Amino acid sequence: MTFHDFNFAPTLFEGLESMGYRNPTAIQEQTIPLIINRKDIIACAQTGTGKTAAYLLPILHHISQTDRTYTQALILSPTRELAQQIDQQVEGLAYFTGISSIAVYGGGDGAIYEQQRRAMMDGVDIVIATPGRLIAHLMSGVIKLDHLTHLVLDEADRMLDMGFYEDIMRIISYLPIVRQTLLFSATMPPKIRTLANTILKNPETVNIAISKPASGVLQQVYMTHDHQKVKLISRLLGGGQYASAIIFASRKETVKELNRTLKREGIKSEAFHSDLEQEQRETILRAFKNKLLPVLIGTDVLSRGIDVEGVSLVINFDAPPDPEDYVHRVGRTARAESTGTAITFVNERDQRKFYSIENLIGMEIIRVPLPEELGEAPVYEPQLKPKKAFVKKKVWRKKQ
Repeated sequence: MTFHDFNFAPTLFEGLESMGYRNPTAIQEQTIPLIINRKDIIACAQTGTGKTAAYLLPILHHISQTDRTYTQALILSPTRELAQQIDQQVEGLAYFTGISSIAVYGGGDGAIYEQQRRAMMDGVDIVIATPGRLIAHLMSGVIKLDHLTHLVLDEADRMLDMGFYEDIMRIISYLPIVRQTLLFSATMPPKIRTLANTILKNPETVNIAISKPASGVLQQVYMTHDHQKVKLISRLLGGGQYASAIIFASRKETVKELNRTLKREGIKSEAFHSDLEQEQRETILRAFKNKLLPVLIGTDVLSRGIDVEGVSLVINFDAPPDPEDYVHRVGRTARAESTGTAITFVNERDQRKFYSIENLIGMEIIRVPLPEELGEAPVYEPQLKPKKAFVKKKVWRKKQ
């Protein structure tokens, strides 16, 4: 199958060709015909399978056939980085159609808010927004969505994890009852089903390889003590085998400290976290995408927040607390049918988490022995309870 089989508007084909799109992925092949036929859908597919284009292409096709008097599509995103990337993809695909879009998100200074406000007052075809900032604009009356025809919830599971349920329902109260609603998610927990039953009408369901890393990912694991991890990273990155790497840690404080440590080791890296100003975040991401920054360090928010081609290595500095997050971290490499490597460090405390990851993905990840110079590795015993650190309690005695 090719994209010509969908009979898109001619101007949309020009955008497809300019961006190098040739054949649809599995999620695109199954969802595009449903969306073109105005069906509500709930679609589940792993990261890196082309979900964004799966809903953008048919929406752009519909909008190109109207007079575009009103805002017709709203795409909700959990993070500003993802909103920006969706907006960039709209610009590329819609370049020859004349369809306009804007990314609406919080952070930054008042100038950004004013820029968003003016753009929406002038009229825009597609709004890509994070829930909090969009509510602010809706309450101010700047944007009217009375004639909206398409609502998309992208990374719906992450939005619910981040506590956006009430915001989503509040936004929906501003929308027409008659509309097409598309829910895209990388995982399908019960809360997603509940949301879908609330806001979708007779939806079609599409499931593509739920909770499975892409086949192009070489997955490996090192059993390692904490004091061996930095030296192991230096060894992995020092040979020049990997041109671009993302390192994930589960805590923001760990991200900051690891970045300082790697810089002392002579590794060119930057930490990506919520304490940075928006301009700093954009500068770091731009450098990473342009291959000027070889190593990016972040938390699980980063695993859903960026779409960068050519990431050759993902390192899990620690096992993620939720097995589903492993799939999203690993999904940053081997995107769009390319290949990549994902390496996880597992200490004594994380062995049960890693055991749950293997159960979730239904396979045993390749064990790689530690280099001899790093010393002995911990024994893998996931069924045992991790040893708790002994803390001597201070006994308070009443004065006589």
